[in-house]
Amino acid sequence: MTSTKITTTKVIAKKTKPATDQLEFGRHFTDHMFVMDYHTDKGWYDPRIVPYQAITLDPAAMVYHYGQTVFEGLKAYVTETNDVHLFRPEQNVKRLNRSNERMCIPEIDEELALRALKELVKLEKEWIPNAPGTSLYIRPFVIATEPYLGVAPSKQYKFVIILSPVGAYYKEGINPVKIAVENKYIRAIKGGTGEAKTAGNYAGSLIAQEKVSDAGYAQVLWLDGLEKKYIEEVGSMNVFFKINGEVITPALNGSILPGVTRNSVIQLLKHWNIPVKEEKIALEDIKIAYKNGSLEEAFGAGTAAVISPIGEFACEDETIVINNHQTGDLAKRLYDTLTGIQYGKIKDPFDWIVKLT
Repeated sequence: MTSTKITTTKVIAKKTKPATDQLEFGRHFTDHMFVMDYHTDKGWYDPRIVPYQAITLDPAAMVYHYGQTVFEGLKAYVTETNDVHLFRPEQNVKRLNRSNERMCIPEIDEELALRALKELVKLEKEWIPNAPGTSLYIRPFVIATEPYLGVAPSKQYKFVIILSPVGAYYKEGINPVKIAVENKYIRAIKGGTGEAKTAGNYAGSLIAQEKVSDAGYAQVLWLDGLEKKYIEEVGSMNVFFKINGEVITPALNGSILPGVTRNSVIQLLKHWNIPVKEEKIALEDIKIAYKNGSLEEAFGAGTAAVISPIGEFACEDETIVINNHQTGDLAKRLYDTLTGIQYGKIKDPFDWIVKLT
């Protein structure tokens, strides 16, 4: 039975906060964190906010050996009126539990997880930077902690939430990036763990990312793992294409992560009466659209960048230049609208914002 009372132990001496212009993504961490433990005999227990500290684990802890772990990522924003906004946090908690199910990790009470997240962010409000484009990144994660080398689900876990102040993703404005199509390595396959947010997915993508980075590209365009002809994701983001006035994004197929930003983009497009559909997209279809002049825009969508315009795809046999390497009108409108809602600058017609009081 989950204990629902969250205890709080505050730090004695607070850390020195980094200057806003020195913020890097994921390099600085706040004074406190949330921790909750699990044992098969007790369920989830002892939810607590404690000073940020190292986690000590047995060398045989199962997370080290079999990768039984999941995580999430979302942000807190401070508005011009000094309110604190969360953007659709309930969706991240729901997705965390879907990842838990896939990785054989016990379900976490979603109401308790949301309450813990809110209490932690409120306690650390002074850590939320207020310069344009900055925010407080929130990283919930679960790790298997049982010391056991048998291949089986762990009987013990830790659920942790840590916070990190982060700078503007685009330091010089929203600009298109160059993407390389990956045709050797595979990110995920239907029936695998692609639709779960688990560490191994990202570890397996690093070699391809290193390869394209050395060649001057920002991200990898991942193709399906079976036929290597259908587009799935770009880097760690969902991807969208605007072709002849219609927006298309790969359908969720069991290997694609169901992004919260992806879902928000789809809802916005429908709200604006812009045609949008989710379906299989072959790379060859994008090449054809490029050659006949109907490929108008392409962009990634995810928590960190919100919207990342794509100016170029490098394929084995050709280079596809999109919108003359310029940010498209739709990508800019989506970016301005989503960030405007997040920072409280424009009306939220979907009730996406959770205001902390």
